[in-house]
Amino acid sequence: MNRRGIRNFSIIAHIDHGKTTLSDRLLERTGAIDPRKMIEQTLDSMDLERERGITIKSHAVMLPYTSRSGDVYRLNLIDTPGHVDFSYEVSRSLAACEGALLVVDAAQGVEAQTLANAYLAVDHDLTIIPVINKIDLPAADPERVEAQIEQVIGLPPEEAILASAKQGVGIDAILDAIVERVPPPRGDEDGPLKAMVFASWYDSYRGVYTLVRVIDGQITPGMQIRLMATGSDYEIEEVGIFTPKSKQVDRLSAGEVGWVIAGIKDVHEVKIGDTLTEARRPTSVPFPGFREIKPMVFAGLYPSDSAAYTDLRDALDKLRLNDSSFVFEPEVSEALGFGYRCGFLGLLHMEIVQSRLEREFDLDLVTTAPGVPYRVKLKDGDFIEINSATKLPKLQSVEWIEEPFIRATVLTPQEHVGGLIHLMEERRGRQKTLKYVGSQRVLLEYALPLAEVVTDFYDRLKSVSRGYASYDYELIGWQRSELVKLDLLVNGQLVDALSMIVHHEKVRHRAQALTSKLKDLIPRQQYEVAIQAAIGSRVIARTNVKALRKNVLAKCYGGDVTRKRKLLEKQKEGKKRMKQVGQVNVPQAAFLAVLQLDD
Repeated sequence: MNRRGIRNFSIIAHIDHGKTTLSDRLLERTGAIDPRKMIEQTLDSMDLERERGITIKSHAVMLPYTSRSGDVYRLNLIDTPGHVDFSYEVSRSLAACEGALLVVDAAQGVEAQTLANAYLAVDHDLTIIPVINKIDLPAADPERVEAQIEQVIGLPPEEAILASAKQGVGIDAILDAIVERVPPPRGDEDGPLKAMVFASWYDSYRGVYTLVRVIDGQITPGMQIRLMATGSDYEIEEVGIFTPKSKQVDRLSAGEVGWVIAGIKDVHEVKIGDTLTEARRPTSVPFPGFREIKPMVFAGLYPSDSAAYTDLRDALDKLRLNDSSFVFEPEVSEALGFGYRCGFLGLLHMEIVQSRLEREFDLDLVTTAPGVPYRVKLKDGDFIEINSATKLPKLQSVEWIEEPFIRATVLTPQEHVGGLIHLMEERRGRQKTLKYVGSQRVLLEYALPLAEVVTDFYDRLKSVSRGYASYDYELIGWQRSELVKLDLLVNGQLVDALSMIVHHEKVRHRAQALTSKLKDLIPRQQYEVAIQAAIGSRVIARTNVKALRKNVLAKCYGGDVTRKRKLLEKQKEGKKRMKQVGQVNVPQAAFLAVLQLDD
């Protein structure tokens, strides 16, 4: 098709502002799907996506549209993931477009993720069409939302389209705006092939499906292609588009969006953001913006029944086929036995993986508290990256440690500002911005360590703001921090599984909390058990589990006091020998309770 009739666009929004419902109405209005076969959340194929109301995987669908003037257009809707954990995938999907629909709830107004997505679209030089959705709600206030769009995002309020995706109001106006405002794609059909990969998944029969946006050149079956990030060469077997059903076509030309099958068996060969080019006539410059996806949250996954270890291993291998950002390696815990240390993009990604393992593979799992990676510079000049405190070298060989930082954006009603500032400072945050958005709302921006937000930060934020604050974040890099490794010793023996990396300002409080918690959870022995928290060889907190005392004087009904003293001394010597050779096992319940301990 002629490029002048193509429009590539995406829909971006805060969670629950109606992005998926709007995509359903666009599919319905353009006739891309038979109304009799129409179901809600058409583009969300996973049960988890439907239940939670979020998009997890990117999709692309071609919408045929005939304008009021009779011109025929091909609208390529590139649906993006709907959570901050998948921000890199969102950025690559936006890079494949020329325009974006920015959906804002008419009742809730501009939220933190609305702002972040708008900035992301501006960075990619997209034409942004604001859509004020849910105008049918009783609490809808379109005039207030228009003012917020102008004040916060900087878009002219008169360009906003009033719509109700649920009732189908404003859909024609949105389609006309896409055709009129979004520019057609540019590109050279006769130049060397350059196509950007923005999604992929594994099919058991066909291998890896690769979703691409063709920038220059053409993709045809039989062509020898090269993935520039890995340097691997493959032969194109089929190319096609989604309508939303999969449909094979003869070619994909510059400006078009579609799928490619090239006999690739490993989804990890296809990296999101990579450039696909022709092997015989490669492009000189790859598409900009590519980077390797690195997991930023790590947790241990263990089967509750140790006999299910092999089932867990097989399940992880199968799940990894369709999730290139998920990584894992074997791990052994003294308390939980054999399991895997898994890396995730964020907390939502972790929840999704755990839910899929339990649902699709019928596993009963125990998940340890999430942690983050750290960069360590050794005194010999080497750098290492660790994702567990047990891998941290001895303090004598460490020069400094870096941890990942994020820029947290919070939009809140003004009455909750004081509580949120206290929460941010409690989590070692540094204020970057505090400004009023309109008369009643405040925008806060803080630089925060990622380690401080991966546990209960979101719950605390919602609690402090009574549910009214919205939160979004992006990684901003690594910063050096004064971090130490806190070890826990039970009866003088180091318990590796309970070691953790803590900021030096919080280490004493954490140590006291840990030892106190363990005192209540470790069962009493025949001898006194010492529980110690230490930094290196220096003990900073200690508590004791009292011994169970057997009354050895019970049968002494008389006689000299020396006889009683003799029995007590004999008992004391026995306890001393028991303490030297005794082993204290930390029960699983105690281990999990300590991992979930709140600061």
